[in-house]
Amino acid sequence: MTTMPRNTQDTQQQFKDVMQECRDLFGKKLIDYGASWRIMRTSSLTDQLFIKAKRIRSLEVKGEAWVDEGIRPEFIAIINYGIVGLIQLARGFADEVDMQPDEALKLYDSYAQQALSLMIRKNHDYDEAWRGMRVSSYTDFILTKIQRVKELEQADGRPLVSEGIDSNYMDIINYAVFGAIKLKEAEAAEGDGRPSGE
Repeated sequence: MTTMPRNTQDTQQQFKDVMQECRDLFGKKLIDYGASWRIMRTSSLTDQLFIKAKRIRSLEVKGEAWVDEGIRPEFIAIINYGIVGLIQLARGFADEVDMQPDEALKLYDSYAQQALSLMIRKNHDYDEAWRGMRVSSYTDFILTKIQRVKELEQADGRPLVSEGIDSNYMDIINYAVFGAIKLKEAEAAEGDGRPSGE
């Protein structure tokens, strides 16, 4: 009989909760702007991911922000830009908006489900190891994955032995979800007066 690792069910629910939060924001932005991101090339999306991850690392190192937006909203943005990157990889970029919001949401849901499925498989093998990691490590792993994507983009997306750009985007999304989960847990612990980790 196989046993589920401790907290696996919690992880799945927490992952789904974060992805729903991201989807809600994505849907609202579709109402405001439409699928304007259809114009972006994947290299530009990679740079956008880089900017967000660099800001997180800067806030972690400096410990203060001059713009009133913290680390967790940046992880949420990374998740959404990562999914947009996957859509653009599959569809290519457009010269003008060519996608209705309902189609964009269907694609979003498809890639969100793929990210969840990947997390479940990896979490089974790694046995909840992500819970013992520091949030700053997720940031470093995301920056490392972004650097790999940049190298692949320079090589026209054709790796010799490594994972492709899409796999790296998926890993970036999942690390960002873990970061968002842990930061929410830390906020809840502080609200309860309990000591919280990083």
